[in-house]
Amino acid sequence: MNSLLMIATIGVLYIVIFGGLGLIRREGLSTQFALEALGITAVVIIWEFLTNITVHPIFFLIFIYLITMRVRLVVDVANFLSNRGRQRDAIKVLQFALRLFPDQSSRLVVLVNMGIVQLRRKNPESAQELFEMVLEKSKDGGFGIKYEAACRYNFGVALQQQGKDAQAVHQFNEVTIIYPNSIYSKGADIALQKRTRGKRQKTDESADDT
Repeated sequence: MNSLLMIATIGVLYIVIFGGLGLIRREGLSTQFALEALGITAVVIIWEFLTNITVHPIFFLIFIYLITMRVRLVVDVANFLSNRGRQRDAIKVLQFALRLFPDQSSRLVVLVNMGIVQLRRKNPESAQELFEMVLEKSKDGGFGIKYEAACRYNFGVALQQQGKDAQAVHQFNEVTIIYPNSIYSKGADIALQKRTRGKRQKTDESADDT
């Protein structure tokens, strides 16, 4: 196959496959992602045509992946730092991710992870603000069910830490509905069970007092 045709084919297939995965994850098809991938493909084809230097398909695939997935990759770095207790560094990396011109879906993912880091920094008020912002912006679409479940679960934790139990229960219940059998649903179930046991214990203590 002609090298230029192969690059064009890979570019189109890349958009179709990753766009399809976005639809499966209920994130929708990102117009920005598609345009970026098409633009990169066009630039590589023009460069190869003008210079007569053949670009290896594997190198092209790696290149287009790194460019279009730049924000998600930076988020992975931030999560790596956060999981090792380096919350301040994680926030800086996430702030950098927001400067990389993310699409709607990627931006929401960054904000969710910022909220989680704020929870780990014992700052539930800031975490709540971020989660509320995410859920409001997600009404316009572009938010996968996995990330919505993560957002709502951690939102519930943030509310619970502030003593807002009724609101926390609502978020936990939402998680069990939208993404059952997930780690977030299991976490929500555990939180709800603990609350139920706590209520029963208080009721028993009150009965003993009488």
